[in-house]
Amino acid sequence: DQPHVSDPQVMVEFENGNFNFTFPNPKNVSEFSMTLFKGREKKEICALHLSEERVISKSNVTYCQTQNSNSSTTFILKNLERKHIDIYTYCLEIFLPPPYIDCCLQETYLYVQDKEDCFSLGLMSWIIIGLIIFAISCVCCCVVACCLRNKNQKCDSNSHEYNSEYMPMAAVNAAKNPRI
Repeated sequence: DQPHVSDPQVMVEFENGNFNFTFPNPKNVSEFSMTLFKGREKKEICALHLSEERVISKSNVTYCQTQNSNSSTTFILKNLERKHIDIYTYCLEIFLPPPYIDCCLQETYLYVQDKEDCFSLGLMSWIIIGLIIFAISCVCCCVVACCLRNKNQKCDSNSHEYNSEYMPMAAVNAAKNPRI
């Protein structure tokens, strides 16, 4: 059987705050390496070398880990920040059986939104909502205060005559002198 190298689709998953790049392992191969590069300059960040004797994983950065199973290799990118936005390239090298094959199979653009941006956007929206509620409360209080003031003024104007110093005197029948 000849080694089988196709252009497999990388499966990119976002799970528990981590990005997982999963690639199928090549078929009928006894020794190979998979490498994850970052950027146009293809800076190696993670690699996995698999032979019949052992599995060697290597990481040049703190945010990349490798995981291998019989059918696939996964590069796990953890605690990413805005500075990690870039193009990530997956390359495969097949050593055994011959012939030696070296190919870059997949490029994926990865965008990471800063946690600070999320927090500040959330905080800003809560501040705006709070200000709107405060403004509505102030308007409602002013309307209620104006209504109460107008009601009091109406009551005062209706009872003005009765509460005046010059209150009109009620007609009183003259006291009758008793006849004796």
